[in-house]
This record gives sequence, structure tokens and C-alpha cells, in this order.
Amino acid sequence: MEVEQRRIMKREEDGEEEEENNIQLSLQEEEQETEEEMSGRTNEPWTKQVTVRGVLVSIVIGVVFSVIAQKLNLTTGIVPNLNSSAALLAFVFVQTWTKILKKSGFVAKPFTRQENTMIQTSAVACYGIAVGGGFASYLLGLNHKTYELSGANMEGNSEKSVKEPGLGWMTAYLFAVCFIGLFVLIPLRKVMIIDLKLTYPSGLATAVLINGFHTQGDAQAKKQVRGFMKYFSFSFLWGFFQWFFSGIEGCGFSQFPTFGLKAWKQTFFFDFSMTFVGAGMICSHLVNLSLLLGAILSYGLMWPLLDKLKGSWFPDNLDEHNMKSIYGYKVFLSVALILGDGLYTFVKILCVTIISINARMKNKPNDLDDVGDKKQRKFLKEDENFLRDKIPMWIGVSGYLTFATVSTVVVPLIFPQVKWYYVIVAYIFAPSLAFCNAYGAGLTDINMAYNYGKIGLFVLAAVTGRENGVVAGLAGCGLIKSVVSVSCILMQDFKTAHYTMTSPKAMFVSQMIGTIVGCIVTPLSFFLFYRAFDVGNPNGEFKAPYALIYRNMAILGVQGFSALPLHCLQMCYGFFGFAVLVNVVRDLTPAKVGRFMPLPTAMAVPFLVGAYFAIDMCVGTVVVFVWEKMNRKKAEVMVPAVASGLICGEGLWTLPAAILALAGVKPPICMKFLAS
Repeated sequence: MEVEQRRIMKREEDGEEEEENNIQLSLQEEEQETEEEMSGRTNEPWTKQVTVRGVLVSIVIGVVFSVIAQKLNLTTGIVPNLNSSAALLAFVFVQTWTKILKKSGFVAKPFTRQENTMIQTSAVACYGIAVGGGFASYLLGLNHKTYELSGANMEGNSEKSVKEPGLGWMTAYLFAVCFIGLFVLIPLRKVMIIDLKLTYPSGLATAVLINGFHTQGDAQAKKQVRGFMKYFSFSFLWGFFQWFFSGIEGCGFSQFPTFGLKAWKQTFFFDFSMTFVGAGMICSHLVNLSLLLGAILSYGLMWPLLDKLKGSWFPDNLDEHNMKSIYGYKVFLSVALILGDGLYTFVKILCVTIISINARMKNKPNDLDDVGDKKQRKFLKEDENFLRDKIPMWIGVSGYLTFATVSTVVVPLIFPQVKWYYVIVAYIFAPSLAFCNAYGAGLTDINMAYNYGKIGLFVLAAVTGRENGVVAGLAGCGLIKSVVSVSCILMQDFKTAHYTMTSPKAMFVSQMIGTIVGCIVTPLSFFLFYRAFDVGNPNGEFKAPYALIYRNMAILGVQGFSALPLHCLQMCYGFFGFAVLVNVVRDLTPAKVGRFMPLPTAMAVPFLVGAYFAIDMCVGTVVVFVWEKMNRKKAEVMVPAVASGLICGEGLWTLPAAILALAGVKPPICMKFLAS
């Protein structure tokens, strides 16, 4: 589950009422601005919204978040949505810098919400490459270690289907596939934002947050800055302190047997990771509790029971990470949950999209139209501003054709198993897939890019054949996913631009800048971890679970069900059905029942990773729950700042820790707990 791209939201009645109240509140705040202020905001040309200061700040934030996202991806594969954190950091950095200059006697350009939006967009585009570039999933799944974990020389898992990570080919691959999505939906910008009035809840929420930064008083802004800096410092120093006690693998606070040694052996312990506590504060309660449920179901129940069947269901002399042993059940049962959840959601969003388009064609109003009409009446100036700086259609068409041509040439050179005509066919279908995904995300806030990518993975793996199917499937997954995901994210950014009255041209340029920086920085951050740590080790910190999951999906596409261990197919049927059933119950039952249904994709992650990070994230969710009960208004203001500080502090400590590891400097102490 890639939480930033694959946000699963239950649209309950209570939640919808709260969202409407928040929107109405933001509308009232906007109405308090004078006509002169509105006029001043709309007349600023887009070239002044993209500033040198903004570009430099966005690069710094993008690089820091790329390292953080890379760490989260390579440890658990769960990356929370950091858009609000990026907007907050942009506000903190520039406001602080501006005040320092003023106190020093220098004149500084005022910091506007448009510049704030530009920085946030560029930073998110940068770290988005780290989240969705495949470095912890389909690209890493090509290396030799993942090949061995998937079953060396197993039928369908050919030894030829291996490609070790390389800085050169990975960077070239990113530049070939990541820019196409920026151009595909440009001609439909007005249709989707103005005419269809799609809400894009994430984009709208980011815009409301940015507008709030620039309309709230200085006192509240100072509280957020102090809160961020306080917990950033604590998290960074805590990471530094922990390092001294982690002399060898299995040592340190990260292996503290919180609930006893027996529970520790089943990965049930609190590992004192401020990163995951912060992530738990950002993720919803439902996501965190689903993770904990998956951990209890797998490491608390199923794996101990399956281990007792050793010698009956699978040989007892196999290595614990052999795909024909218990490890095979861990991998394929998690795959079944993810596929069941993904297939159901894909069909649901497709039906919602078709029904909604049909209703609009017949001019039948629905709830979304009513909300859109109210907003359009309120924000005529936003519409005028959004339509003023038009991006010419020829830029979208020529950009798409140019980068599609480049990709058709470059991708087969990197992966000879992916024929050039496969690439052409993929890019013929990509625009329609991108529209369906962006439209569905506008209605539901669910980005289905990874599910479209998995469809491409299975199709290419099956068509290419046993020798080359795994490589073709994994590489082809990136082709489809990149176009569909980037185009959806850009459309969300256009929604943010519409609401903050930022020029679409400025947003497009910011997205381009962020993508360029991301394509350069992300491979470097990946190799920082890849060289310094044991990435892909199932017993280590950097397990990279999705690399194994994606490779085994490709093997399933090539080989079929014969790749599964004994009785695993029947169990996969059960978990696939469970994933579908849970979604059906959530959608068809009243909100008071459906809101308690777990998220199958979230449940699947602990099957491979373990229970410890789910406990960390549940600590974060408990903190937020208690804080909201004690003081909801203060929690709404301070939770994003505190969570961002916890994530960024320990995440930034990863940089010096990796440099020390590369230099051969080891921690001086090993703190380990043994039975007496």
C-alpha cells in the first residue's frame, strides 16, 4: 500500500458533514478579504509567482522529503501524505527567513499564498518520485536478492530476469517515463476543474491549509513554528542517541522487548521510531487500526499455527525465506488481500465514473453539482484567474508525443524484454486511463495509479512469456503507473491553484521543476540507503516488502497458480474474498457499521513486515485521539506541525547515519536483551 498515492477514504455521512462545515468556514474566511486584496492577488503575473527563493526552498524540502519517503518505502512501504507537511515547512522556512532579513535591515519580498503553493507543488512533485518511482517495488524487484527470495530457478522466475540497480539506467528510466503524465490531461484542465466541478478533496484540503496560513494571526503561526522546531529537534536528537546503542544487527532501542521476549520474537514490540509515530499521527485512525489488525491476524495467529504444520504442508528442512516454506504463504496471502481490495476499488471507481459522466451528459444534477454550483458562485474571481493563464493545447499534445517517442526508444534500450511496440500500445491507451483515474480521484480522492500499473504488469508478464515475462511486467508496470499517477497529481495541484488563485502556468512550471529535481535526487537517495544498509533483508530494518510482492505478482502472471505452496491457493481465495466482502459491507451498510470495516491493503503490509511498526503508528493515533478529546481546536492546528517535526527530525538523522555507515564508522555499544 502506497498511502500517498493510494489513499483509501470512507466517505461517511458524519465525515461529509464535517468536510462541508470546514469548506463553509473557509468560504467565510475568504469573504472577509477586501475586493482590493482579491484584485491584487489576481493581477500578479505567473512569472512573479515562481521565484528564485521559492525554487531553492522547494528543492531543500523536496530533497529532505525524498530521503524520508525513501526510508519509509524501504522499511514498510507505507508513506503518509506529506502534502500538508510540505506546505507547512514552506511557510515556516520562508516566513522565518523573511523576518530575519527584515530584522537585519534588508527588504524582503512579501511571502504570498501563491508562492507557498508553488513551493508545496514543486516539493511534492520531487518527493513523489521517491514514493512512486518503483525504487522499493517494481524496480527493486528486479535485483538478484529479490530473485533469490522469490525462489531461485523456480519455474517462471528465470535467472535471466535479473537487473541490478544502477544509477545510470534508473535515472534514464525516470526521465523517460515521469514527464509524460504532465502533458496528457492539459487540454482537459478547464473541463475537469471548472465545467465538471470535480472536488479533488486532497487538493482542496491543501489549498484550505495554505489559505489558512496566510489569513491566521501571527500568534497561531508562531505556535506552529515552535511546535515543529521543538519536536523536530527532539526527534533528531533521539535518533542520534539511539545510534550509539545499535552496534550490530538486532541491537538497540529498535529491538526493545516492550511486551516481553516471547512477544518480541513475533515482532510485537515498540521500536521507539519517531518517524512511524509521526506517520501514525497523520494517517487516519482506520489505517492505523487496520495495520494492527493485520499484525495480530498474521504474526499473532496465522504464522504460529502454520509453523506447527512444518513437515506436513511444507518441508521442515527449507530455509525460512524459501518461497515453498512459510514465507511463501506470507507473500501470496498479502498479495491476495491487495489484489482483492484493488480489484474491488477499481471496479467501484469505474462504475462511479461511468454513472457520473452519464448523469452529466443527461444534465441531471447531483450532490456534487450542487456543491460545485455554490462554490462557482462564490469564487467567480478564482475561475477568472484560473482561465486567464491558459496553457496552450499544442504544449500538451507536442509534449506528450515528444516524451512518448523518447520513452519508446529509451525503455527498450534499458529493458530489451520490453519491445518498442509494447510501449507504443501502452501510450495509446494511457490518455484514456489517465482521464478515468483523474476523474475518479476528483470524485473519491482515491488515486488508482498502482492498480492500473498492476494490470499492465499482469498483461505484459503473461504476453511476454516465461523467460522475459518478469522483467517486462515489472518495467511495464512503471510505464502505465507513471502516466496515470503524475497526471492525477497534477490535476489535484490545479485544484489547489484554483482555490489559492495561483496561476496554472506557475503550477505547471513548479511541477516540472520538482519532477526534474526528483529524477536526479531520488536515485541518489536510493543508493545512499542501498550502499549503506542491507536493503531487502527480510530480517533487517530495510525489508522493502513491496519489491518481493511485485516480483511475485509478475511470477503469477507468467507461471499461474503452480507457483503457490501447498494449500496456499485455497487460502488466497479466502483472503481475496475477505477483501471484497469487507469493501462491500463498508459501502452498503450504514455509516455506523461500515466505518468499523478494516482496510485490506493496510492489513496486508504487516504480513511481511511485522507488527512493530503498526504498534508505533497506533501510538501516534492514540496521541491524536486523546489530544482531540482534550482540545480539538488546538489539535487541529498543532497535529500537522508536531507530526511533521517527528517525521523530519528522525528522517533527517538518516543522512548522517548513512554517511557514517559508508565511512565504516560503527556505533560503540550493542544493547541486546536475552532471557535469564
